[in-house]
Amino acid sequence: MHCASLGEFEQGRPVLEAIRKEFPQFRIVLSFFSPSGFEIRKNYNGADQVIYLPLDTPDNARKLISSLNPSLVLWVKYEYWFHYLSELKKREIPVILVSGIFRPSQPFFKWYGGIWRKMLGCFRILFVQNLASLEILESAGISVNAEVAGDTRFDRVIDIAERKEEVDHIRNFIGNHRVLVAGSTWEDDETELIHYVKQHPEIKFIIAPHEIDETNLKDVKKEFEGSVFYSELAAGKSITENANVLIIDNIGMLSKLYRYADVTYIGGGFGSDGIHNTLEAAVYSKPVIFGPVYQKFAEARGLVEAGGAFSIQNALELEKLLDQLFGDPVFLQSTGEKSGRYVYSMKGATQKIIRYVNENRLLTN
Repeated sequence: MHCASLGEFEQGRPVLEAIRKEFPQFRIVLSFFSPSGFEIRKNYNGADQVIYLPLDTPDNARKLISSLNPSLVLWVKYEYWFHYLSELKKREIPVILVSGIFRPSQPFFKWYGGIWRKMLGCFRILFVQNLASLEILESAGISVNAEVAGDTRFDRVIDIAERKEEVDHIRNFIGNHRVLVAGSTWEDDETELIHYVKQHPEIKFIIAPHEIDETNLKDVKKEFEGSVFYSELAAGKSITENANVLIIDNIGMLSKLYRYADVTYIGGGFGSDGIHNTLEAAVYSKPVIFGPVYQKFAEARGLVEAGGAFSIQNALELEKLLDQLFGDPVFLQSTGEKSGRYVYSMKGATQKIIRYVNENRLLTN
């Protein structure tokens, strides 16, 4: 399975783990392009080997594919490598696209996109996230085998939530207080929260910055007076009773933290790239809040349309919304339920892909 980075790995992970469970006799190789993905998952025990995919040259493609001799290749979402895909096609090795998504702005649909369209023809099937992607392919006259399966990230977050794993020390920190968990925050997000945090010492705030380098963590700690790091809490450091901000200074914990929230906030919505993963929070049936830049994320739009998420423009809107959520238990509960129902209504992409693998005997011949 090839992934561009960590996000794509999480998207393909449910399929990879389903294959591991159903076909344990096969060895699994996981490849990355991004150092961030490789470094975080280089010891992932769901694969027998984790590697960087060598640069996309004809010679590298021939050598690696000859060395691995794969029975099946999963390609997650995007990042198309011409020589690898061409070599796999030449050797008649089946390649499946997992959770693909297509937009008119992509090079496949431009006058100069011939080589890109040729790469699509190297796939045995394209499993796309939504009907819009399928219609774009059809309207462009691109003759490929494609099917709407949905987004495997829904299956992934549901799996995490249903494990009900506790995070050490968190319950001791929050006690009987109401809780807001803010995940993957940037400076703009933290700025929006500062005033509300100061005004509401009765609420516990758990903040997980997107960047956890030492400099940024120190800056975040300065922003929130009296805050403590999770590492300090875990080390048994004594904290004052009125400390109401916990800063998460590690990676890999966030998806489990949202279960402790009454309200969740997702960072990134004040930057040009947009918001981070909303599904990790919504799966726990929690209201979700984020900034104004979210339109390119189908799941965020779906959550807003379902009534389980809200986009805010500034700190005043945020504070008004938080007062409403924390002040009205019925509104808080109904909003959270809408959020959870939306996520569970979208499950099943992984099983569609595994069914295709079985029906076409891709791992049994």
